[in-house]
Amino acid sequence: MSISNEALQKVLQEIETQAILSQQQLAVVKSQITSKQRDTRMIQLTESELSSLPASTKVYEGVGKMFIQEDTSKVKKRLETERNTLEEDIKGLKKRQTYLETTYSNASDHMNKILNRSG
Repeated sequence: MSISNEALQKVLQEIETQAILSQQQLAVVKSQITSKQRDTRMIQLTESELSSLPASTKVYEGVGKMFIQEDTSKVKKRLETERNTLEEDIKGLKKRQTYLETTYSNASDHMNKILNRSG
């Protein structure tokens, strides 16, 4: 029993739509991963700079248009929390990236099988 051309065309169009959507989402996820990795590198650089300073050094954090003096230990703790959060976000995004890559690959394979079978 063969599938009609209209049904085949509809299935092919749905698979193509899914592949395009996966590809677009994949580009967004890659951009987000790059951004979060850049933020992580900035935090690591700041942490290394803070660790090289003597404990008595005055440290200021920017708040809006002003700066507030903070203890070095509080700043280090905040940076560590931010870095851990970013690393968790990156792990989640990498899982999503793997899922989207698999979805795109499967959709492409299905399209090729349908086209080879009908052609």
